[in-house]
Amino acid sequence: MDSDTTGRSEAEWEQALTPEQFRVLRKHGTERAGSSPLNAEKRAGAFVCAGCGQKLFASGTKFDSGTGWPSFWAPIEGAVDTSTDKSWFATRTEVHCARCQGHLGHVFPDGPQPTGLRYCMNGVAMGFRPDGKD
Repeated sequence: MDSDTTGRSEAEWEQALTPEQFRVLRKHGTERAGSSPLNAEKRAGAFVCAGCGQKLFASGTKFDSGTGWPSFWAPIEGAVDTSTDKSWFATRTEVHCARCQGHLGHVFPDGPQPTGLRYCMNGVAMGFRPDGKD
């Protein structure tokens, strides 16, 4: 995993984020399934990192996976990094923001075409910008 390019200390992150955002983005937590308002977001735009604002996923790649978390079949090129996560008694692929390295969720090989991937993201780790709201 690359280092945080924002230059913020953990104390600065804790001040900048809500307690739930800090728990998920900086401490690799997971939000409760079905709790994110982003599950219902259907407008054109981009899902962005709640930590640094980087665009992560275009709205056209979002799909309803039935899992209770916002899911996407592909990130914006160069927007995310991945690493191996061996917690929870399994090996999974963890997804991080490429800019601030905030924990976003995990990617699984059970998504729709064209990629066959499911980027299962924590909604609290993201925000949404409608098209034209850069």
